[in-house]
Amino acid sequence: MSCAPLSVSQLRFTYPGEHHAALEGIDIEVAAGERVALLGPNGSGKTTFVMHLNGLLELQDGAITVGDLAMQESNLREIRRRVGAVFQDADDQLFMPTVRDDVAFGPANLGVTGDELDRLVVETLERVGAGALIDRSPHHLSGGEKRRVAIATVLSMSPHLLVLDEPTSGLDPAGRRELIDLLAGLPQTQMIVTHDLPFALQICPRSVIISGGRVVADGPTRELLADTALLAQHRLELPFGFDPTRV
Repeated sequence: MSCAPLSVSQLRFTYPGEHHAALEGIDIEVAAGERVALLGPNGSGKTTFVMHLNGLLELQDGAITVGDLAMQESNLREIRRRVGAVFQDADDQLFMPTVRDDVAFGPANLGVTGDELDRLVVETLERVGAGALIDRSPHHLSGGEKRRVAIATVLSMSPHLLVLDEPTSGLDPAGRRELIDLLAGLPQTQMIVTHDLPFALQICPRSVIISGGRVVADGPTRELLADTALLAQHRLELPFGFDPTRV
């Protein structure tokens, strides 16, 4: 399983009809295999940023490189294979009659067939601890089970970089712990967008805070979360009584 570094340089983007840029020169470097939390208030530009990472938004200004591939039209198909996006709502990602069909969908479209496809589906579901769900309907699963299957649909494409949008949304404490264990065991480079600051501390040694379309802080997660003035300035809040220096 491969992982790849990510390089983003002077990324700027303005939505059509808007006078103010959503992104105003984002610079981020992520090493291969690193897990980085992307933090920031609503409207800060986080979603716009991550939508650039697999070409969902067309590059206007700046540069993005995934591994050795620059973000450009001729590379989009391979970049979209290398960058696996896991949506906030797993139901947006699961649309086939069975879990088996959902996980098989991506590789089948790349030409994987027969026994090779069957083996890939089984191995991927086992990797995320969801092997027993293979013949279930995805729409009848729990929130945690859906999240595992959604991650499996992405892992079946052998991505080098995982982008996860609010992965703890809707999970109970047990599902949240299982997700932490799962993500910690994956070798891929990971960019995790989250408002769950304790989760960021548990899973990501490093965090980047985006606010107003700019990177306003980049450093060890524990240090950033201990800076109460920084969090308040950018509308980020820890749960009452949570002390990141004591975890």
